Amino acid sequence: MLKPHPSFVHDLLKTHATLRARQAQEDSTEVRRRLDDVTYTLCVSTGTRTLDAALASARAQLTGAASPAYAGLAA
Repeated sequence: MLKPHPSFVHDLLKTHATLRARQAQEDSTEVRRRLDDVTYTLCVSTGTRTLDAALASARAQLTGAASPAYAGLAA
């Protein structure tokens, strides 16, 4: 399976966290739609079907981003 670039994964996680915080303050249709979109993208990008699995996979990918398997992707 192809893996997304670590910076893309990082941005998805950051966006998800930001939207969750916004949803806690303002549960609007727009915030829910954007949260649904980023959740879908996280699932597709990580090859998972649930948000919990996507978040765990994305975090694991970032942890492994410093490994030699990603060394050639920096260029």
